[in-house]
Amino acid sequence: MKHSLIEYIHLGGYVMYILVFLNIIGLSILLWKFIQISIENKKAQKVITQIITSVHKEHSSSNLKDLEDAVFNRASKHLLSCETGMNTIKIIATIAPILGLLGTVIGVLQSFETIAAAGFSQGANTFASGISLALITTVGGLIVALPHYIGFNYLSGSLTKLETKYESIIINRITREKIS
Repeated sequence: MKHSLIEYIHLGGYVMYILVFLNIIGLSILLWKFIQISIENKKAQKVITQIITSVHKEHSSSNLKDLEDAVFNRASKHLLSCETGMNTIKIIATIAPILGLLGTVIGVLQSFETIAAAGFSQGANTFASGISLALITTVGGLIVALPHYIGFNYLSGSLTKLETKYESIIINRITREKIS
């Protein structure tokens, strides 16, 4: 029997609705993070320049080492703001398969209740159909988890590269200031 996506979601019951909700939230955050990190990469030089200028104004009488520490601290805080939402993506990637499995267990329990009420000979088709439907939530959980897992790992790598880029720009700027 062939079903549409909407029918599969409906057949999976409330667990599938939760998975769909988590998927919408997670994919929205993933898209937002991809865009945000891409923009941050493009404007890294400008951001570091603004941070250095701001730190110079606030700590004009400080020695070079204190200025350097202040710049690195400010850049770290800025990068921390780029990590917002990452834990949500990781949580969705982690709990989606577990929710799918929960839906499957609930479906299997319901199938056994059907057999218990109707007897195996009368309920065999219903039982097989129930098991088939129960597995829909496991598939749904895996389908939700996979893009979130891949996206989280990709974004984590992108954030690490951005951090390295910031450090490189800061070190180059500080080295130039020490030389001049």
